[in-house]
Amino acid sequence: MRPSPAVVYYGDDFTGATDTLGTAARAGLRALLFLKTPDAARLERAGSLDVLGIAGAARAMSPEEMQAELRPVAALFRSLGARVLHYKTCSTFDSAPHIGSIGAAVHVLRAAVQQPWTAIVGGQPNLGRYCLFGNLFAAAGSGGEVFRIDRHPTMSRHPVTPMDEADLRVHLSKQGLADVRSMPFTAASHGSGALDPMLRQALHSPPLADAVLFDVADASQLAAIGDVLWAHAQNSTLLAVGPSSVVDALAMAMPASREARGDAALGQAGVTPAQGPVFVLAGSLSPVTARQVAAASSFDIVWLDAAKLAQRDTAALATHADAITQGLTRGRNVLACTRTPDSMPPGDGLDAQALARAGGDLLSRVLATTPLKRIGIAGGDTSSHGVQALDAWGLSYVADMGAGASLCRVHSDDAKLDGMEIMLKGGQMGTEDVFERLVHGGVA
Repeated sequence: MRPSPAVVYYGDDFTGATDTLGTAARAGLRALLFLKTPDAARLERAGSLDVLGIAGAARAMSPEEMQAELRPVAALFRSLGARVLHYKTCSTFDSAPHIGSIGAAVHVLRAAVQQPWTAIVGGQPNLGRYCLFGNLFAAAGSGGEVFRIDRHPTMSRHPVTPMDEADLRVHLSKQGLADVRSMPFTAASHGSGALDPMLRQALHSPPLADAVLFDVADASQLAAIGDVLWAHAQNSTLLAVGPSSVVDALAMAMPASREARGDAALGQAGVTPAQGPVFVLAGSLSPVTARQVAAASSFDIVWLDAAKLAQRDTAALATHADAITQGLTRGRNVLACTRTPDSMPPGDGLDAQALARAGGDLLSRVLATTPLKRIGIAGGDTSSHGVQALDAWGLSYVADMGAGASLCRVHSDDAKLDGMEIMLKGGQMGTEDVFERLVHGGVA
């Protein structure tokens, strides 16, 4: 009988799901990311896993759509006998009552676990995300200045879910999580021995807590949080919400990870140079991605007409696909970008979701005529729609591309796609030279 995974997670977009996959793999855990809820045959094919991931797109869904999306995930978790169900959110927690509601996700998934409360991990220091006394802070790009999230130059102006509230307790209360208790980083700094009694007091003080938010001001605090959450999950199954730091914390307490940590080289191998031309689709409108595009000196740039693509202009789609294919056929690396050459976003009123779907159509067209061994996608929604456009069923971890970006191997029943390597990254993620390293390799 195949042993149960310890953790099942659902990524609310594909870039975040691959970041969690990489986090688990680098901790020495056997991990595989499915592109939809797997059936019994797919599970058998996957073999024994410590961490089973499911990549989704709930971040871009209404609460009603999220219910239909997440019910099969809850059913799978119950059937597998795992200990922790992790709803993986963006590290900036950008969401709203009407779209990507974290509260809506909790209400669906909590029915699958035994604990009546939900653990929320509020920071991911390796990405420059910090939570202090319930308030979220985020760096503007890799190594950039840290802002309170409601003053962040990008996230406070997100085109779909702008973050206008830094206190995550208030932010989540608007999404239906009425009573979120805070576990300050000052407790986690003193280890699990100090954190656990404070958590028990919060859980047993009336009224009963809807959720408990764990501050993370420093990566060292994740060990204490992981010890406490793993211990609670051994008694009764637990729902945990937050970025990849949830799995990072849990891995420190999991026996399978501890056994694997004897391998000093674990997760340290660099990215090998690409074999053949590389195609990158940059659908993100963020300034971070704009700087990465500007640094991509090994690529021919194809500037996409974002407005026409968002309007589903078939002639524009065909023209762009032809230009990309011609470059790749000549052996050139090609970067297709939805920003204009002066690095300004397209005009107001652009339908970001329609543009992301068009990006998926574009990627599908290119790969149908030009099989490739390595590609990259920048932008959370673009990544989700791009991967969904592929005839693939899973991803496994290959190498670290830097904070928030992993190189993965595609698993598909289509021989032309099976084994292709793909990097997915959010618009705010990755170093300035991330596209160059996708071509030339190197250590992150």
